Amino acid sequence: MKIRWLYILLTLLSVTHTPVARSEIIDSSVAVVNEDVITLSDVNRIGEAIFRQITEEAPPEQREEALKQARKKIITQLIENKLLTQQAAALHISVAEAEIDRAQKQVLQRNGFTDEDFKAELKNTGLSQAQYRETLREQILRSKLINYEVRSKVVVPDEEIQRYFEQQYSKETGKEAGAEGYYLLQLGVSWTDTARTSGLPTAKEDARKRVEAAHKLAKEGQDFKELARQYSNLPSAADGGDLGIFEKNEMAAYMRKAVTVLQPGEISPVIERPDSYIFFKLLSNGQEKKGGERVLDENIKEEIRNKLYKQEAEKRYKKWLEKIQSEAYIKIL
Repeated sequence: MKIRWLYILLTLLSVTHTPVARSEIIDSSVAVVNEDVITLSDVNRIGEAIFRQITEEAPPEQREEALKQARKKIITQLIENKLLTQQAAALHISVAEAEIDRAQKQVLQRNGFTDEDFKAELKNTGLSQAQYRETLREQILRSKLINYEVRSKVVVPDEEIQRYFEQQYSKETGKEAGAEGYYLLQLGVSWTDTARTSGLPTAKEDARKRVEAAHKLAKEGQDFKELARQYSNLPSAADGGDLGIFEKNEMAAYMRKAVTVLQPGEISPVIERPDSYIFFKLLSNGQEKKGGERVLDENIKEEIRNKLYKQEAEKRYKKWLEKIQSEAYIKIL
């Protein structure tokens, strides 16, 4: 089984279950959530692949504890899922068949599966098409509910983005908050390194073509950090080309000439160095616009906004979940 598929499937299985007969509920209940129950057969069915993997791979002396913790985690997740399902029902939130069709199509596209590949993977996990679609329904329902109750209420104002940049980005680069300077990303290819690893006599020309291809994509608006990780072979590539903040007098002459004429968000021309081709993107130039705010590149603003949004959404979701848990009748048997 493909590792990527297994990860996605186990993530899905950990948040869903299928209905069982009343006799099973009476005989093997493991938890009660308001008017609903969770059964041992739910846990075993959902955890089958996980339990099998633990049994096959865990050291004998750790196996029993690993299985115990896996069951505990599944029960906890099923309780949370029951609460969310109940909340969605109370708010009349539902999922249409067309939404499930779209979600299934996206899963296949992301994993490069044909319909036959997909059916084979389902067979390997012992999951039917109907069960998988029910899994998707639960996921979509959960997402809709959280969007309604949590995410739609999260707003990240520009002032908070500005404050985060001044405090965190400056801190990470060793500069005091508010320090004036040029926040730079870099992408470059050293033909010396390329020649050493490839042995090609045209390494310099190859480096130029590689940098020009990356430069074109960067100018078209593609994510600079991802491009740096993909195309650059300089040490900064591991950090997405992030060089941090430089004051004007800290920059080498070639760097100063290239970046001091840029506005935030702009990209320098490609520069030829003795052993490499290189170019820069300016995220912030340390200048202030009216009101005392540092001018930021829109991409870095969006990156910070997404980070703060995620943090706030997770915090609000935790509080919201704790609230509905405190108001519910939950008993683990």
